[in-house]
Amino acid sequence: MLRARTYLTEPTVRAELMEQVPHIALFCQENRPAIPYAFSKYLLPIVVRYLADQNNQVRKTSQAALLALLEQELIERFDVETKVCPVLVELTAPDSNDDVKTEAVAIMCKMAPMVGKDITERLILPRFCEMCCDCRMFHVRKVCAANFGDICSVVGQQATEEMLLPRFFQLCSDNVWGVRKACAECFMAVSCATCQEIRRTKLSALFINLISDPSRWVRQAAFQSLGPFISTFANPSSSGQYFKEENKSSEDTSVEDKTRTRGEEVPEDAQIRLEDVPTDPTVFNSSVKLEGALDPDIGAESPRKPPGDSSLPCPLSSEPHQEAASNEDDKKPGTCRSASRLEVGDSAQDSAPLDQELYNSFHFWRTPLPEIDLDVELEQGSGNKLGPEGLEGTPEATAPASANITMATRKELEEMIENLEPHIDDPDVKAQVDVLAAALRASSLDTSDEASEAARRAPQDELLGCRLDHGTAGPLTSETVENMESALRYIHDDSDSGTSGGFSPDEERRAKVQDVVPQALLDQYLSMTDPSRAQTVDTEIAKHCAYSLPGVALTLGRQNWHCLRETYETLASDMQWKVRRTLAFSIHELAVILGDQLTAADLVPIFNGFLKDLDEVRIGVLKHLHDFLKLLHIDKRREYLYQLQEFLVTDNSRNWRFRAELAEQLILLLELYSPRDIYDYLRPIALNLCADKVSSVRWISYKLVGEMVRKLHRAAPPTFGVDLIRELVESFGRCPRWSGRQAFVFVCQTVIEDECLPMDQFAVHLMPHLLTLANDRVPNVRVLLAKTLRQTLLEKEYFLTSASCHQEAVEQTIMALQMDRDSDVKYFASIHPASTKISEDAMSTASSTY
Repeated sequence: MLRARTYLTEPTVRAELMEQVPHIALFCQENRPAIPYAFSKYLLPIVVRYLADQNNQVRKTSQAALLALLEQELIERFDVETKVCPVLVELTAPDSNDDVKTEAVAIMCKMAPMVGKDITERLILPRFCEMCCDCRMFHVRKVCAANFGDICSVVGQQATEEMLLPRFFQLCSDNVWGVRKACAECFMAVSCATCQEIRRTKLSALFINLISDPSRWVRQAAFQSLGPFISTFANPSSSGQYFKEENKSSEDTSVEDKTRTRGEEVPEDAQIRLEDVPTDPTVFNSSVKLEGALDPDIGAESPRKPPGDSSLPCPLSSEPHQEAASNEDDKKPGTCRSASRLEVGDSAQDSAPLDQELYNSFHFWRTPLPEIDLDVELEQGSGNKLGPEGLEGTPEATAPASANITMATRKELEEMIENLEPHIDDPDVKAQVDVLAAALRASSLDTSDEASEAARRAPQDELLGCRLDHGTAGPLTSETVENMESALRYIHDDSDSGTSGGFSPDEERRAKVQDVVPQALLDQYLSMTDPSRAQTVDTEIAKHCAYSLPGVALTLGRQNWHCLRETYETLASDMQWKVRRTLAFSIHELAVILGDQLTAADLVPIFNGFLKDLDEVRIGVLKHLHDFLKLLHIDKRREYLYQLQEFLVTDNSRNWRFRAELAEQLILLLELYSPRDIYDYLRPIALNLCADKVSSVRWISYKLVGEMVRKLHRAAPPTFGVDLIRELVESFGRCPRWSGRQAFVFVCQTVIEDECLPMDQFAVHLMPHLLTLANDRVPNVRVLLAKTLRQTLLEKEYFLTSASCHQEAVEQTIMALQMDRDSDVKYFASIHPASTKISEDAMSTASSTY
C-alpha cells in the first residue's frame, strides 16, 4: 500500500502522507523487533524522493518530515550517509531546478548540526563551498550566507579557517546586498569559530567594510551585530571575570588571586594617601605617582578612585604581577617610583615588582612630563634610605642638585611650560605652577650652585619637579618636605572640573583607547549613539547599542570602563523609553562586571534616575532590584529603604503585575537588611500589599509576610517578630472587612505550611486568634478556616502527637465547623478532599476585581 501511494498524482495526498511519516516512523521504532526494516526500506526513500517533487507544498512537507526524523534520531547514521546526503548533493547539482537547489542547500545547512562534524565535513562541506560561489543564482548564495555560522560551528576552527573563510570573504563582497546583509547577521557565529589572531587581523577589517556598506540594510544588520562581534574578543585575563571552581582549595584560590591580571579591585586600606607619606621620602620627581603598598594576598592592584572624581581611569597594564623578593626599604609605603619605572642599580630594587601607575587628571590629560635621567653615581646610591642619620653622616651628600637634571631635560620642560601657557588663565593651572615652583625653590635654597643657576633663569623657566636623592641634595628641612608634599598632593587631588575646558579632541580620543578589541570596532560602536546614525542607519540603533553594552563592557573589562562611560550616560538619557528600558533590565549585570567602586560612582546615579522614570523603565530595575542592591555597600543600600514605598505608586493603577513583582523582590530583600530595617520600612509595604484588590498580588504578599515573620522571630531578641504578629492580629484578624479576616487565615496557612514559626510558638501567638474565626459571619472565611485546619494544621506532627490543650481546642473548633449551617463549611471540615488543596483553589475563595 505504501508503494502504491508513491504513484498517486494528487499533491494533497502526497503532502498529507509526508505529515504522517514522523508518526509512522516512531511507531516503527517502537515495534522494531517485529518490523526491523520497515522505515529504512519503505518510508525513508519516499521522503527523500519527495524532496524533488514538482509541487511546492509536497517539497515543504517532505523537508519538514526529514528534519523531524533527524531531530528525533529516527534515521540510522548509515542511512544518512547512503540515502539522504547523496540525494541532497545531487539536488544541488548545477543542472538542478533553481527552487529545488535552493531548498536543498537550506536542508543541508539545517541538518548539519544534527548529523555531526564527521558527516558534515565529508559529505556536506565540499558542496556547500561550491554553492557559496554559485555565480548564476544569488538565492543560493544568500542561503549559504544565512547559514554560514551554523556550518562553521559544526565543522570547527580548522575547517573554518582553511575552507570556509575564503568563501566568507567572497560572500561579504557579493554584488547583491541581501547576501552581504546575511553575512553581517551571522558574523558573530563565524567569529566564534576562528582564532583570536584571525578575528583581530582579518575579520575586524572585513566587518568595518560591512559597516560602511553602501546599502542601508547592510549597515543596519552590521550595526546590530557589532556588539555581539565585539563580545567574541572577550578574554578572562582582560575582562577580570573568572569562573570559580567550588572544588578548589584555599591555597589554589590564593595562588590564583596572586596571578590575576588587570581589573581587580584593591581594598581601601591598601592605598596610600599623600598625607600618609613619611617625611623622609626616598625619591620625588615631577612625574611621580604615589602607589599603594601591595598586600601579600593581592596580586594586582588598581588605583582607587576618589569619591568625587568623575575622571576617566588610566588604562592598566595587562601583564600579570610577578612576585619577587625585595628589601625592607622597598616595602615601605613611602617609597615612590617614577612613572617611567626607572631601573635602579641595586639588586634588591632590580627584583622589586613593577607597580602600576596611579591615575591623576594632571598627567592623564596634559603633555607627559619628561623622563629624568640619572647619573651612574646616583643610580648606585639610590637604594639607600634617606634619613637624618644619612644626611649628617655623609658630607659628600651636599653635591649640587642641578647635576640631577640635564640640559636636554630642561629644554623639554621649557616646551611643556609653553604647552601650559594657553591654560595659564585657569586659576587651577596657575596655582599648580606656583605651588610646584615654590617647592622647587624651597628644595634648592641650601645649594649654592642651584641658587646661582636659578638666578640666571627667568621665573617661567623654573622646573616643575625634581628628584631628590641623598647623594645629590642638601639637607632637607621640614619646610622643604611639606612644600613637596603639598605640591604633589595638589596634583594627585586635582579634579577634572577645573581643567576639562582645555581638552583637545585628540586628548579626548586618547581617553577611549584600549587594546582589547580593535580600536576601529570600538569607535564604530561608540558612534551608535550619534543622532545622525538614527537617520542614516536605523531608528532603533540606540536600542541595539544598549542591548549589547553589557557584553561589550565584559569584553573590555572594568579597567577600560572609561571608554564606555560617556556612551552609557548618553543612552541612559535617551529620549526613547525603550532604550532606557533596555539599560534598566541589564544594569545589575553591568554592576557585576564593574565591581562595587565603579558601580557606586557611575551606575548608582543612573539607577536612581531609572527609579523615577516611566513604569516601563522602572519595571526593569524592579525585576532585578535585589541583584543590584546586594552589590552596594550596606550604608548605600540602606538609602533605598526610603524609596521602596514609591513602587506602590504606578502610572496605571491597573498595573497589578508591578506590585506583584515588588512583593517578589521584597522576599529576596529580607536577607539584605537588619530586623530593625525590615520592621520599620518593609513591614508597612508588605501589609499594604496584603490588602491589594488583586488576588495574585495578595497571594505573593502572604508569602512575603510569612518570610518576614520567620526572619524577625529568629532575630535576637525576637521582639520585632512579636510586634509583627500583634499587628497582623489587629489589622487583619480583627478587621471589620471580611476580606481582611480572610487574609489573616491565608497568612496563618502560609506560616504553617512553610514552618515560618515553630508550631509551639504558632500555637501561642496566632492559633487562638485563628480559632475565633470559626464564628465569623461570612461563610468564605469559615470555609478557608476549615481547609486550613483540616489540610494544613492537622498534618503537622506537633498537633498529631501532643495531647495538649492546643490540640483539644483545634478538635473542638473542627467539630463546630462540621455542624456549620453552610454546606461547604461542613464538607471541608468533615473530610480530606483528595483534589482540593488550598494552593489549588485559594484563588476561587479569594475575592478579586479581575
